[in-house]
Amino acid sequence: MFRIIGPVLFALSTASSVLGDEPVKRPDPARWADAMETFAEKDRQAPPSKGQILFLGSSSIRLWDTEKFFPKLTIINRGFGGSWIQDAIHHADQIVFPYAPKTIVLYAGDNDVGGGLSADAVLSDYLKFVGAVREQLPETKIIFIAIKPSLKRWNRWPTMKEANDAIAKRCQEEPLEQFANIAPLLLGEDGKPDAAYFADDGLHLNDAGYERWTALLRTLLAPEDAKRK
Repeated sequence: MFRIIGPVLFALSTASSVLGDEPVKRPDPARWADAMETFAEKDRQAPPSKGQILFLGSSSIRLWDTEKFFPKLTIINRGFGGSWIQDAIHHADQIVFPYAPKTIVLYAGDNDVGGGLSADAVLSDYLKFVGAVREQLPETKIIFIAIKPSLKRWNRWPTMKEANDAIAKRCQEEPLEQFANIAPLLLGEDGKPDAAYFADDGLHLNDAGYERWTALLRTLLAPEDAKRK
């Protein structure tokens, strides 16, 4: 097992993830200093108890009203819009490990591919995240929400699907990892993203989209409650 956070992870900013023939420069995880301070202030005002469910990742997590959609569950929402998987690793000491969550629901990879990372690079970062979690929280379950097909990034879907397939295969081999395949829930009969589930920007979900995600996640987080729906 290994742990890659802080300055060690930042070394990835010069890694040669490639889009075509051009190297992709990763953004600096330190750009989230203000967001981390906001989370820290929330924790000072109302310290979360350990062993809860942690929703972690980019804007699709940040915009998910988890109190509204999961009223029977206690969830810590630590979404910060625009984040990559590397950012979740870098800031794990602040927004993952202190909570000792029983389950982590991770949505990330969307911005990574949008920023030019390859499917292999996304898989590699996911494995680094898992390794960091396993070192500190060996019994924590990790649910990876598939990178979503969207209207805005439809041209990136082949790479996203490749990353999803690789992570899904990995999750099948690990009892404490699970792949939540939300992708088919957002597609229309023509096999393309259905605008009915997206906000006006064509990237983020509207309530109808979140309803579909929630129905699937509820079966993974609270299967007995889901049966009663």
